[in-house]
Amino acid sequence: MFFRLAVKSLLNRKGSVMLTVLAMAVSIFVLLGVEHIRGQSKQSFNSTVSGVDLIVGARTGSMNLLLYSVFRMGSPTNNIDWQTYQNISANPKVAWVIPISLGDSHKGFRVMGTTTDYFTYFSYGNKRQLNFSQGKPFEQVFDVVLGAQVAKKLNYTLGENIILAHGLGKTSFSTHDQSPFKVVGILGPTGTPVDQTVHVSLQGIEAVHMDWQQIANMSGGAVSHKQIQALELEPKNITAFMLGLTSRMATFRVQRDINNYSNEPLTAILPGVALAELWQMMGLLENILRLISGLILVAALLGLSAMMLASIREREHEIHLLRVIGAPPWFLFLLVELEALLVSFVSMLVGITGLYLSLLIAGDVLSTDFGLHIGLHILSFNNLLFLLLVAGSTLIAAAIPSFTAYKSASRGR
Repeated sequence: MFFRLAVKSLLNRKGSVMLTVLAMAVSIFVLLGVEHIRGQSKQSFNSTVSGVDLIVGARTGSMNLLLYSVFRMGSPTNNIDWQTYQNISANPKVAWVIPISLGDSHKGFRVMGTTTDYFTYFSYGNKRQLNFSQGKPFEQVFDVVLGAQVAKKLNYTLGENIILAHGLGKTSFSTHDQSPFKVVGILGPTGTPVDQTVHVSLQGIEAVHMDWQQIANMSGGAVSHKQIQALELEPKNITAFMLGLTSRMATFRVQRDINNYSNEPLTAILPGVALAELWQMMGLLENILRLISGLILVAALLGLSAMMLASIREREHEIHLLRVIGAPPWFLFLLVELEALLVSFVSMLVGITGLYLSLLIAGDVLSTDFGLHIGLHILSFNNLLFLLLVAGSTLIAAAIPSFTAYKSASRGR
């Protein structure tokens, strides 16, 4: 009877109740959405690179090295000599090496020179390997492999020719138009900076920066791609390289040896540690988003309290009838609290359903356009705590109208 009475009372005021439910549902949608996307983004951020034990670059800060080697943001303080790369690669504790050469771009997308080991050993997420949606890795000097977003946004397909540009701007007046590259592969989407990268071989990077005029004069005519292919092109320096070690136990030993390398100043970082430090720097943004969500929830709860308080003044006749049939004041107090909880629970159901459907519909867009792989498991431990907090806050917000009903019933004795 108690529950049924609360339901009928709410249905009798369905207009104002529906508006309150809508306001609270929106606040719960925002609160849970921010927390869920924050948690998923952190997980996705920390899994940008996986299975790499060390990242090595010229002497610099760990954040700068991480940004330009993994996220393709910023520029290195210096390059690494090729002989240094070979010396460290020869270390028996090193299982595999992925060289990285940056500096050029294509229509705003960074160009990265590397070797085919990149497609074999680089991984992301939970050690997920790169895969090709179309084509294959580069084999020739002027082959290029595109990230998923590069191919999608520029509408490129296999077999097309593209021109690289010097520098990092979207518009460049210095292009390597004497050496067009042919698209031979397109990687599947990863939700990482790999999707925004144009991949070529180290030999391709060297070829586009050669003095073609001097070679033409020496050969007595125009230089063909076959002639360039026949040359033994070896880079003089690279930007950075990633290391996979034979044993995790050797990580700190190898890191110390690289940091103390005598031929040139180097920095070796653990990518997992650097990613955690970088995320901590974004903690202020997390707290701001949580604060905004909390303020929206407070506004909705105040609206609930105002709606319930206004209804008490309209329900004096109902309260009088309940007193006549013997309902004590505490019964009315609990009745108003139960009504507020029912409004809160319905709002939770609407908010959760709306968030689930939104993620289901926008999941592909978030993944392809923003690199966010957001799961559909909304009711995480943190979100369940938030829902309990909402329920508790609802009881507190309804305390004033409940006490008003209690006093009104007490006066009616």
